[in-house]
Amino acid sequence: MANATVSRLGIGSGSTYTQPPTNQSEWDTNNELFLKLWSGETQAAFDANTVLRERTRVRTIQSGKSAQFPAIGKTVAEYHASGTELTGRSIAQDERVITIDDMLVSHTFVADIDELKNHYDVRGEFTNQMGKALALTYDRNLFAAAGAEILNPTGSLADQGVAEKIDINTAVTGVVDTDSPTETTNDMAELIDALYLCAQKLDEKFVPETDRFVYVTPQIYYGLVQNDKILNRDFVTNNGDYANASVLRVAGMQIVKTTNMAVNHGSSPQINSVDRFPDFRSQYSADMSSFLALVMHPEALGTVQLAGLATESSYDPRRLGTLMVSKMAVGHGVLRPECMIGITGNTPTDA
Repeated sequence: MANATVSRLGIGSGSTYTQPPTNQSEWDTNNELFLKLWSGETQAAFDANTVLRERTRVRTIQSGKSAQFPAIGKTVAEYHASGTELTGRSIAQDERVITIDDMLVSHTFVADIDELKNHYDVRGEFTNQMGKALALTYDRNLFAAAGAEILNPTGSLADQGVAEKIDINTAVTGVVDTDSPTETTNDMAELIDALYLCAQKLDEKFVPETDRFVYVTPQIYYGLVQNDKILNRDFVTNNGDYANASVLRVAGMQIVKTTNMAVNHGSSPQINSVDRFPDFRSQYSADMSSFLALVMHPEALGTVQLAGLATESSYDPRRLGTLMVSKMAVGHGVLRPECMIGITGNTPTDA
C-alpha cells in the first residue's frame, strides 16, 4: 500500500518540506505559513488598542537612527508699490528630529510539555496579550511626549507657537458662562467651557478645524455623556446617545476615550513583583495624572518607524519549547506644539 501524498499546510510554494527537520532552518521552512497567522493576530490586537497610531504622523525609514521633520514659519502678503524692487522676505525655518528608541519587544516561551498537557490552545490569547502590551507602551509614550511638552513648553520654533495648559481649578477666561460668568466651581460644565476655549485658541493659532481630537478618561467621558449641554435634543442632534453611553463631539472636536493618558508616565506598575513594564524612557516620564483632557491635532506628534510590527516564533530543541516574540523599532516626539492644549484640575462632577 502506497503512502499518502500530504498537502503540507505550513509550507509555501517553492519551498521543500523536510521530514524530519534536522535543524532550525528546516523547521522554520516547514512552518513558515503558520507564522503569518500569528503575526496577523498580533497586528489586530495592536491596532485595536491604540488610539494615537492613526491620529498622529508616522514616517517609516528604511535605515538610520532618526528622521528630520522640517519646521517652516509664516510669512505675510503686502501690496506692491509700482516701481519698487521685490527683494523677498525671510521665512523662518528649523527642524525637529525624532530618534528611534531601542527595540520594543513583548515575548513569551511555551514549553512542549505544557502544551501537550494543556486542554486548550493558549497561543492565540498569548499573541493577543503581546499585541496589547506593545500597544500600551506605544500609546503611552505618545501621550507622555505631549504631556511633557505641555507641562514644560520648549518655546516657539520657526514662529510655530507653543503648547498650552488650562487649569479648571481657576477661572476659565475667554468663554462666558451665562449661568454664572464669575463662578469658578469645578464641575463638568466648567470642563466643557474649557474645551470651547481650547477650540478658540486653536482657531487663533490657525490650527485646522478638521481632525481635532479630545482625549479623555473613561470617568470624564461618561460625565460628558450625562451632561445636558452635550446631548440635549432641544439644542443638538446626532451627537451621541445617552442609552448607549456615547458622545461624539464637543466644540466640533471628536471625543476619544482612553485609559493611557491621565497617568503618571514616570512610574512603572509591577508585574510579578518586578518593575519591568511598561518600560518608559526618560523623555516619556511626564506625570499626567492631573490631566482631565488633551486637545490635539494629528500634526502635534510624530512617530519614526524603523521596523514595523513583526513577529517571530522559533522552536528551540535545546529547551524543548517555542519562543514567541513581537517587536517593533519606533521613536516618538513633538512636531507642532501649538497643536496641543492640556486641561488639568480636580476631577469635575456634574452636580
